[in-house]
Amino acid sequence: MADVASNTTGDAVRQTVLYPNHLLLTPKSRMAPFAGYWMPLWYSGIAREHTAVRTRAGLFDVSHMGVLEFSGPDAEAFLDAVATNSVARLSPLHAQYAYLLDTNGHVLDDIIIYKREANRFMVVVNAANEPKIKAYVDNLLRDTTLLKRSYTLDFTDLRAQPNGRGRVNIALQGPASRNILLAMADSSSDHTPLTELKSFRLLNTTLAKMDVIVSSTGYTGSKTGFELFVSPENAPRLWDCILEAGKPFGVEPCGLGARDSLRIEAGLPLYGHELAGEHDISPYECGYGWAVKLDKPFFVGKDAMQRRADSYDMEIVRLQLPGQKGIRPVRANDGVLDTCGRCVGWITSNAGIEQSQVALAYVTRGALTAGQDVGVYYLSRSAAQTQQGRKERISINESPAADLTGNVVTRFAKF
Repeated sequence: MADVASNTTGDAVRQTVLYPNHLLLTPKSRMAPFAGYWMPLWYSGIAREHTAVRTRAGLFDVSHMGVLEFSGPDAEAFLDAVATNSVARLSPLHAQYAYLLDTNGHVLDDIIIYKREANRFMVVVNAANEPKIKAYVDNLLRDTTLLKRSYTLDFTDLRAQPNGRGRVNIALQGPASRNILLAMADSSSDHTPLTELKSFRLLNTTLAKMDVIVSSTGYTGSKTGFELFVSPENAPRLWDCILEAGKPFGVEPCGLGARDSLRIEAGLPLYGHELAGEHDISPYECGYGWAVKLDKPFFVGKDAMQRRADSYDMEIVRLQLPGQKGIRPVRANDGVLDTCGRCVGWITSNAGIEQSQVALAYVTRGALTAGQDVGVYYLSRSAAQTQQGRKERISINESPAADLTGNVVTRFAKF
C-alpha cells in the first residue's frame, strides 16, 4: 500500500508522534513536508538505508498513515459493500489489500483491511487521502441511497483515541526484522507465534512491555517485514526500543527516500503515480486485478470496474536502465520507446539503485515484455532545451530518438 506522493500546501504541516525522535537522529534540514506531515527524507543516506532493508533491517515512521476502526454488528457488511476485495471471506487476525472506488470506478484510495475479531476491523489509508476517505465514509453512513440500507456500526479514527486506546503505525522491514522482534518479546511463549506469523496475518502481543498489534505486512517488497500498531503515547518508546534491540542485527532508521526506492525496486504502485493520478490508472492496469472481486454481488463502483476489466489497454511495467555517474535520471512523463522506436507510454516513477535506475512505466498493454530492449526519451528540462527542439510532451506512436536504452524486467521483484 502506498502513500500519496504530494506535499500539502496551504495548510499547516503537522508533526508525527515520532518527530522529536527524528530530530535526535537527523538534522532538521533533512525533514520535508509529505502528505501534510514533516517526515525524514533520510538519516545516513538513501543508498545505505535501502541496502539495510535488503540485507538486515530498516525502521520507518509511517505514523502519518490513517488508521480507522470499523466495529459493530454491520462492520463487515459495510466494508464488504465499499471495498473491492471480499471482506466477508476474511478470517479473524487476517488482512487483505483492497480499493475504495467512487460510483464511476475511479480509485479513491488503496487500503489494507485488518480483521481484528468478528465485528472489529482496522483499515489503513494513505495520509493525504485520509480526510477524503473519512468524508466519504461519513456520507455513506448518513445517506443510505447508494448502499440501499443503513448500517449499525462505530467509525473511529484510532490515531486520535486517548489513554492507550489509539493506534499508529511503525514499520520494521528486512530479513533481520523477525529476530529483532523476538529479542523484544516479553515472554518466550511469544516466540512461536512471532516465528510462525505468515504474510498478511495479525498477532496481538507485547514488546518491551508495550501492547502491540504485529502485522506481517509492509511496503518494501521484503519477504520478511512487519508493521507495528501501537498507542501514540508508546510509539516514541517503541521506536527507541527497536533501534536499541536491533543494534546487533544492523537495523537502520530509514526515511522517505529509501521507502520510495524500495517500493519501486519491488514494483509496488504509489497512489497518484502507478494508481489513479493523471492517467486514472485502474487496479487492472497496475497489476492488482486480483484485489477486485467482481464475483461479489455488489460493491461501490462495481459496474464501472467491470467495464474497465473488459476493456483496459494500458498497463504498468518495470524497467531497468543504466544509472552510472554522469547518466541523467529519467523522470515522470519521459517517453518509453519500444524496439521500433515508437512511444508506447510514459515513466511514472524512478529510483537510482547502485549503478542502475529502476523505473515503473505506464505503457500500451502487451507492447513490452520481460527481457525486451526498451528506450527512453528525455522530455525538455528547460526553456533552452525546448528552443533546441526537445519535446515538452510526447504522445503514443511518436518516434523520437532514444536518449537511453535498457531492458524490461519482470513486473514484481522478489527478495
